[in-house]
Amino acid sequence: MTEAQTDPDLLYVGTYTENIYLVRMDRGSGELLRVGAVNAGANPSFLSMHPNGGMLYAVNEVEHGAVSAFAIAGGTGELTRRGEQPSEGGAPCYVSVDSSGRAVLVANYDGGSVALLSIQMDGTLAPAAHVVHHTGKGPNAERQEGPHAHCILPDPSNRFALAADLGADRVFLYRLDLEGRSLRHVEGGDAVMKPGAGPRHLAFHPTLPLVFVANELDSTVATLRFDAERGALSPLDTLSTVPAGWGGTGTNYPADIHVAANGRALYVSNRGHNSIAVLSVAEPTGALVLDQVVSTEGDWPRNFSLDPSGRWLLVANQRSDSVVVFGRDPDNGRLTPTRQRLAIPSPVCLRFPGC
Repeated sequence: MTEAQTDPDLLYVGTYTENIYLVRMDRGSGELLRVGAVNAGANPSFLSMHPNGGMLYAVNEVEHGAVSAFAIAGGTGELTRRGEQPSEGGAPCYVSVDSSGRAVLVANYDGGSVALLSIQMDGTLAPAAHVVHHTGKGPNAERQEGPHAHCILPDPSNRFALAADLGADRVFLYRLDLEGRSLRHVEGGDAVMKPGAGPRHLAFHPTLPLVFVANELDSTVATLRFDAERGALSPLDTLSTVPAGWGGTGTNYPADIHVAANGRALYVSNRGHNSIAVLSVAEPTGALVLDQVVSTEGDWPRNFSLDPSGRWLLVANQRSDSVVVFGRDPDNGRLTPTRQRLAIPSPVCLRFPGC
């Protein structure tokens, strides 16, 4: 598999339809233009790219889940389907690729399992080499009756993989054994979260030994210390992702989380409050302060993305069928609304090449 020279102004949009959409972004104005779509099977919701830019992987978030592989055409960025493999679990909702490009990691929400699928020389996927079934439950009888794996991704060293499980109130820590094609649980290394927190997505700080966790069920972001030498996660602090005193007309469920490349700003999407929380990250402690909360100008902001230049933040509003663009201050991380938006049906995941 050769490295693809993909246009960095391209954006791939995973959806709750049967299509992955290809969008071009004008980095000067933030304007979005839909330039293509590919049939990707049912609910190609979450996307991840091979580090060499030559392949894109999408989960098919259905009862008997799958992971589909797509070749990315150099220059145009067009997608060509290159087969699929079972995710070995129901409703897979997250996929990531290790930094060496040898393995895909998948989180299966239904039943609470994570799986490792080897990437073959041509970029296609082999059947799952290892599946781990989580155990545990939480106090929320409706949402935490059993494990619900919601995220798995390798750490920056590519020696570990962390998996957030909403049902078990735990972030599981695994050694990522690429030679043995396995995930080896680190006994005593997990982070046990506050009961009822519902950890959903994770983001690593670029320079500090910290992991930030978006907790879906109690509208918080948690900070974990990550000791990569001995393999251990330990909770440090939590902070609300909505303004103090907000009661709202309903409930709120944080979804996605990202850290700016310079490490000074953290972002979390709020479904229900329909906003992006902007948190400043203190140096060198990593302490968080809720600095700004901005309406996403749409309903049910799922995932979002910082563009590679760091000038823009794009939000996928699932229920209002829109991708909305915000300007971003590179120094303080604060967001400014723009007039740029694009109609996309049921958008879930936004992925730029190289991100």
